[in-house]
Amino acid sequence: MRTSPLKPIAAVTGSLVLAATLSACGGSSSADSKADEKVVTVYSADGLKGEKGDGWYDKVFEDFEAKTGIKVKYVEGGSGEMVQRAVREKSNTQADVLVTLPPFIQQADAKGLLQPYVPVGADKVPDAQKNAKGKWTAVVNNYFGFVYNKKELTQAPKTWEELLDGKYKNKLQYSTPGVAGDGTAVVIKAMHDFGGKEAAMEYLKKLQANNVGPSASTGKLAPKVDKGELLVANGDVQMNYAQAKTMPNLGIWFPATGTGKPTTFALPYAAGLVEAAPHTTNGKKLLDFMLTEQAQQEVSAIGGGFAARTDVKATDANATALAQLMQGVEIFNPNWLDISTHLTEYVDAWKSATGS
Repeated sequence: MRTSPLKPIAAVTGSLVLAATLSACGGSSSADSKADEKVVTVYSADGLKGEKGDGWYDKVFEDFEAKTGIKVKYVEGGSGEMVQRAVREKSNTQADVLVTLPPFIQQADAKGLLQPYVPVGADKVPDAQKNAKGKWTAVVNNYFGFVYNKKELTQAPKTWEELLDGKYKNKLQYSTPGVAGDGTAVVIKAMHDFGGKEAAMEYLKKLQANNVGPSASTGKLAPKVDKGELLVANGDVQMNYAQAKTMPNLGIWFPATGTGKPTTFALPYAAGLVEAAPHTTNGKKLLDFMLTEQAQQEVSAIGGGFAARTDVKATDANATALAQLMQGVEIFNPNWLDISTHLTEYVDAWKSATGS
């Protein structure tokens, strides 16, 4: 859904390692010939792997390998990009586990990319954040948000309307809907806040006068905000909170409309077992591991996110700060089935409105 705020080298290296492995295995290798390999391949939206090897994925993958002897091969990109890659590989499946943000996990299911598997611990995940047929479940909870430069702006903007001010011209940017998950989230939130598609597109058309232009990567926008190249950009709480550790000028906020309350919605990292996965058993083990109590406790402490399991009550400093950040913010529940079904229509409307 996003492309990486994390070090590009890590993502590229992961891709190259994967490519080399596939070459070594041979393009026509069957899943049966790979079943006994001590490896599991993860295709994931970015945000959970640390720039310095200090992210939630880094810790979970290290602990998983130490416990099971199974090595994790990791490839990251935007949520839409990962789904499309998996679609292209359906005749020769390479990924075992797919992790994306909504609505792309629903899209993956609709395209037949996922097989049923209910990980141990999934019964503690809210029904709204897992598939009723066991095709996917949230492993890290998260919320959509925006960032601003705390040095250049004495306080965070409060409303969508404020962003139309001339001082934001060429100082505002959001990632591309339909390509980046957080970019798609801009459209979803605008449609909710303004009361429908037409009103949202009318606003986004006006906002385009200040918008720098398209960006396939949400993660690359935060460093620009921190440096003052941008004053405002979109993002999400988990990713931006983690980035703020090394970006002191980064602040998180949630737009409201008019005199209304700031709003947001859950944007969880949802994981599913890939259909015809070459290492199905290993994929199941990794999904189980990500939902263990220990891994879920580390979601906030290490990853800056929110535990997917409701029975895990984190009390670390990050969890406390995140709870304070969310106070007073109204959380709504998007109709993900509708959004997944009509995603192309909504993205096309955005393209038409903005001339993108």
